[in-house]
Amino acid sequence: MEEIIADPANESRKRDLGGKDPSPPELLRKIEQLEIELVQKEEKLLETDLLYEHLSWLLSRVHAAAEDGKQDTLLIAKRTNDMKKKIKVRTQKMMALVAELSMQQALAIKLQQEVRDKEQFLMIVSSRIDQGLPPPEEIENECLKILCDEKMQKEAAEARAKHAAEEEQAAAPGYIRTTAEPRPTAYIPSDEHTLPLPRPYGALAPFKPTEPGANMRHFGKPLVKPIQV
Repeated sequence: MEEIIADPANESRKRDLGGKDPSPPELLRKIEQLEIELVQKEEKLLETDLLYEHLSWLLSRVHAAAEDGKQDTLLIAKRTNDMKKKIKVRTQKMMALVAELSMQQALAIKLQQEVRDKEQFLMIVSSRIDQGLPPPEEIENECLKILCDEKMQKEAAEARAKHAAEEEQAAAPGYIRTTAEPRPTAYIPSDEHTLPLPRPYGALAPFKPTEPGANMRHFGKPLVKPIQV
């Protein structure tokens, strides 16, 4: 096949194509038509570019609005949460106030009942006094209780005053606070040639034996044996 096509003497190696070539005027008209179509395509392309730019601008605005909306939504959500917290705190305070008000109302009702009872009791006591009868035992017990309370308060006041005096005495210079029994630290000489003034014992103070304790009950008394002469 290659040899047949490469042989220049072979007439059958070429094949003429049918048809005819257009004339120059036809080619010019064809070129003008193609140029017109090219211009139309360019116009459409420009319109498409303008439309694309406009859509891009609109999309950018929509995107910016969406971002602003996100920020606004976040801010609104934060404010909503803050308001919910405040409402919760106020609700708790209101519930506490309602509970306290209920307690105060119950206390007021109780006090009113006590006032009515006291008034009734006072009327009974007044009627007994008018009749020359002694007051009820409750009044006597109440009076004894009041006297006992006054006595206890008086003793407590005296104890506080005594404690304050002891603290004031303890604050004096040279004072030694102790619970031991006081012992003599000086003696009065019996010499006729000296004045009867207290004289300190010094290093050889008299010995004071301790009192027998409770453990002495464990020891028996010694048996006194008779002396045989």
